[in-house]
Amino acid sequence: MTRLAHVLVCLVASVALGEAVAAPITFNTALPVGQGKFIVRGQFIASRSGDDPLSIGREFNTNSLVSVVAYGVSAKLALFGVLPYTNKELRVAGGPKRSNSGIGDATLFGRYTLHQRDWPGRTLRVGGVAGIKAPTGNDDDSDGLGRLPAGLQSGTGSWDAFVAGVVSYQRLDFGVDAQLSYRANTQANNFEAGDQIQLDASYQHRLWPGEIGSDTRGFLYGVLEFNIIYRDKNKLAGQTDPDSGGTTVFITPGIQYAAKKVILEAAAQLPVVQNLNGSALESDFILRGGFRINF
Repeated sequence: MTRLAHVLVCLVASVALGEAVAAPITFNTALPVGQGKFIVRGQFIASRSGDDPLSIGREFNTNSLVSVVAYGVSAKLALFGVLPYTNKELRVAGGPKRSNSGIGDATLFGRYTLHQRDWPGRTLRVGGVAGIKAPTGNDDDSDGLGRLPAGLQSGTGSWDAFVAGVVSYQRLDFGVDAQLSYRANTQANNFEAGDQIQLDASYQHRLWPGEIGSDTRGFLYGVLEFNIIYRDKNKLAGQTDPDSGGTTVFITPGIQYAAKKVILEAAAQLPVVQNLNGSALESDFILRGGFRINF
């Protein structure tokens, strides 16, 4: 077998074993987790929102450390658990700062491979995802000014469900992923966040090495992603909040290093369209940095 043919065969073998290959940074991939294998992922997310239509100096900042554990139950079924720790801060010019920190709501979901096809040096996967968000975070925290608003609570107090379809196509020189998801949110503490529909797409292009040999130990990818997020209006005490919901479109450039068992990644989500309702606070940017380790 030639050196190139050996590497082409190894791509499909790596996917089947759940070894690290290029993957989306802001959403899930359809590529499988090897049977009996674990993936541990950590991601730091810093979100800044300070584009205030009311011009009163509102600023909302969130820093999150998100921990993910995935387990390959079979060649087609993988289970995931997600638990965030968040620090949130709300400022208004000339007013007091309100903040809160704590463990957020846990998310549990499964992903099942509905279709797969492999060729030398490339692979295609189509998967279905379903899961729930459980109210594990505190949703009744207060400060010196009284009970914190829902957006500053560590948890929501509600049980929410979501479904998604995801497709991944992987080659040695590039990868493409797309996902369409829907989240149905329920009411808790007289507050109900609007349901959400999201469309994501990711393209990963190999930047290094230029030529692949049998001794190649890792790959450096440039990543470009798009996220289109539509949120319905929130409800407070049964009344629709006119200053909530709308559509945001992010463009997300990033970089990713994928070795046999480890992925290192960083990306910046930059809003290019923000068609929000009323005086809803607009996003400035979201920064992401993290790692994945396959066992």
